[in-house]
Amino acid sequence: MKILVLANFGMGLYNFRKELLEKLIQQNNEVYISLPNDEYVSKLEDIGCRFIDTQLNRRGTNPISDFKLFLFYRKIIKKIKPDVVLTYTIKPNVYGGMACTITKTPYITNITGLGTSVENKGLMQKITLQLYRIGLKKSSCIMFQNDTNQIFFRKKSIIKGETRLIPGSGVNLNLHKFEEYPEKEQKIRLLFIGRIMKAKGIEELFKAAVIVKSKHPNVQFDLIGSMEEDYSQEIQELERENIVKYYGQQSDVHSFIKNSHATILPSHHEGLANVLLESASSGRPILASNIPGCVETFEDGITGFGFEVSNVASLVDAIDKFLILSYPQKKEMGYKGRLKVEKEFDRELVINTYLNEISRVTRANEESYQ
Repeated sequence: MKILVLANFGMGLYNFRKELLEKLIQQNNEVYISLPNDEYVSKLEDIGCRFIDTQLNRRGTNPISDFKLFLFYRKIIKKIKPDVVLTYTIKPNVYGGMACTITKTPYITNITGLGTSVENKGLMQKITLQLYRIGLKKSSCIMFQNDTNQIFFRKKSIIKGETRLIPGSGVNLNLHKFEEYPEKEQKIRLLFIGRIMKAKGIEELFKAAVIVKSKHPNVQFDLIGSMEEDYSQEIQELERENIVKYYGQQSDVHSFIKNSHATILPSHHEGLANVLLESASSGRPILASNIPGCVETFEDGITGFGFEVSNVASLVDAIDKFLILSYPQKKEMGYKGRLKVEKEFDRELVINTYLNEISRVTRANEESYQ
């Protein structure tokens, strides 16, 4: 078969879908990937993917650019004639879905999260939801990473057909293997992994870090991730005061998780947070917002602590709860997190769901032409 994958950037495709792509290639399928060129494209080509350079602004709202994206998708679908198309994230889901509908090509959609344009009520939300209704109308199957998003889409009358609930992108249990907890005498390192932007709760984290550091001088806040919005001045000031340490975007996230005592994510919205799954898989407790996409990844008081979204006082309280735990308690919390991930979030579960859906969709399409 020919399988076309539409995505918005290489890092997500490589880190969270590589095993699925490898499996499809091992089954002698031709796998094409359409996304903007970045440093991960060569890694994807190395496993056998055929790259199609695609102009796509992940956060832009220019209707002309978006219409060009739709035309481009339609063009490559007509040229490749894929048996099925897999789409990830808002723009590939919407404009790829439209192109598949026009070309009568089966496609499987993955809702990786609602995104800011849907979370914030107003004109942009109305436009985005209407685009979703059009783009998802003929989807062969829509994958949801949490049931709250699934219920939201049904209430908004966006979906009517086949849907599947999957455990996010799952986690590679071997890549993010269980790591022994850091030695007791070290300073306590709290790790934030994510894009540096308001929607990830970075402003609340900065305020909380100042408060926590004043009470617990032995705590260090480590930040890794790309600078999506300009917080460079705030970060520089906090670094000068020895409150945070920013490492920029990193290809080897696991080594940072290994050296941390807990991962902290004050995000405003998530599909299902991969960084939390990877951290729990490595045996690290979770401190995260009580929102869909985060709450699924931990058990409050057992494998981590939750806090109210956009609430600095609640965030500080959760950090304090974690810090006053004894060393064995912190260690046990991380161990139980690993057990939860093994049971509920093995990436093989996601891969098998995709393989079954691809088989079902392509078989149904073949029968419709007979």
